[in-house]
Amino acid sequence: MRIHTTLGEHLRTMRETAGLTLREVATNVSIDPSLLAKIERNQRQPTKKLIKNIALFFKIEERELLSEFLSDQIAYKILDEEADLNILKVAEEKVSYLKTLRNG
Repeated sequence: MRIHTTLGEHLRTMRETAGLTLREVATNVSIDPSLLAKIERNQRQPTKKLIKNIALFFKIEERELLSEFLSDQIAYKILDEEADLNILKVAEEKVSYLKTLRNG
C-alpha cells in the first residue's frame, strides 16, 4: 500500500534522504531557503518552473512532481470547500467532455 504524502513532505524526504540541507537544495534550484522550508511545510506552493528545477536537481521525472502538485491542489480545494468526494467523479467526467471539445 502506498503511503500518500503531500508534495512538500515528498520534497523534504528526498532532501533528507540525500543528506542535503535546505540551503544546499535551495541554492541549486535558485530559491531562498526560507521559501523551500515553507514549501516543505505545505505553507506555500511551488511554481511549475520550480518543480521543473527540483526534478532536474534530484534527477527524477518532472511528471512525478507535477502529479503530486496537482493532486495536492485538488485535495486542498475539496477540503476548503468541504465538498463531497463524489465531486471527483463529476470532475473526471468533465475532463473527458472537455477533451472532446478540445480535440473535436
